[in-house]
Amino acid sequence: MGNTLMNIMLAHKHSDNERAQALYARLRPLARNLQNDEVLARMLASWRAGFGVLPTCMGLSPEIYHYMLIRHFSGIELPEDAASRIDADPRRHPERADLRSLLLDHRANADISEAWIADIVVSACMGGNHLWQDLGLWSRRDLTGLMRTNFPSLTARNDHDMKWKKFFYKQLCIQEGIVTCRAPSCQVCVDYQECFGPED
Repeated sequence: MGNTLMNIMLAHKHSDNERAQALYARLRPLARNLQNDEVLARMLASWRAGFGVLPTCMGLSPEIYHYMLIRHFSGIELPEDAASRIDADPRRHPERADLRSLLLDHRANADISEAWIADIVVSACMGGNHLWQDLGLWSRRDLTGLMRTNFPSLTARNDHDMKWKKFFYKQLCIQEGIVTCRAPSCQVCVDYQECFGPED
């Protein structure tokens, strides 16, 4: 029975991977060679296939979601009603606003899509896995590239390669003057792997 269930789950995952790859293959030729085409194509493909935690419209308003598609992927039509995988907990609205401000304060100001990426990242921060997984990206390297392109000054602060969610919340604590860690330095902290370990 256990093997049968595992085989079914693996078959579903394989099917979802194929759906994601098929949509990605549709999106790439339509890309307009703009900043964020690649990461948006990966996130869109994963989101539509059921990966990650992004809610309806990837955390954007319906109007901005449709404009984003038109601007980045000429001629593509994708419905906005992918199943939401995050409960909109009103108690977390202040947290979301703080995260959004943190990102936008450090945007590169090179492209309008940076604001959309900020909203998408904030939505994914509400999930429980590594941020690159909750975004539906394909590796942590994708996320680091997204951060470097859109929020370069914030990325430069993460010079010890802290896990991104941990890093964001640490920055918010620093802004508020809150000390949450009693270790004299990260290198001697017993929870070092919690903040800096691999994200596979």
